[in-house]
Amino acid sequence: MLRRLLQPFWILLAIIFLIEAWLWDHLEPIVARVVAMIPLRTFKQWLADRVDSLSPVMTLIVFIVPVIPLFPLKLVGFWLLAHEYWLSAALTIIFAKFLGVGVAAFVFDVTRPKLLEMQWFERLYDFVIELRAKAAALVDPIKLRIKEAFNGAGWSSRMLRLIQRFRKSVHEAR
Repeated sequence: MLRRLLQPFWILLAIIFLIEAWLWDHLEPIVARVVAMIPLRTFKQWLADRVDSLSPVMTLIVFIVPVIPLFPLKLVGFWLLAHEYWLSAALTIIFAKFLGVGVAAFVFDVTRPKLLEMQWFERLYDFVIELRAKAAALVDPIKLRIKEAFNGAGWSSRMLRLIQRFRKSVHEAR
């Protein structure tokens, strides 16, 4: 019974996790293109050379620190939200999210080999990869049903009756 009640929560959590993973996957190539266009390639090489000389624990600090300056940007977004600047708040929060994931993907690409030298980090990394696969397995059937519904193959007779009833009630209200 409890499992059935918690299923929507787990599905929502899986969807959020997959959105994060999707952002990570799709922002990493964009960041790579930006690095190629501006002189960040030399910065990436410089950072990689410095990371090679660091211990894994110090590398963890290098991985975490670049995301910290983005926190005030998110606070600005929430301040805008509190003062009912809806569009500005949404754009600021979305920009901070994209920038944070992009920076994290860039830095993680440089620091991954050194971070994976720590056993606990490697276990955590493997756990996140497994969790991502489980989340995808949980959400894939729902995505398939949604695709079928939009393609017309998934419209049940009950759904069509509900739509017909809704249309009829709208026409009667006029």
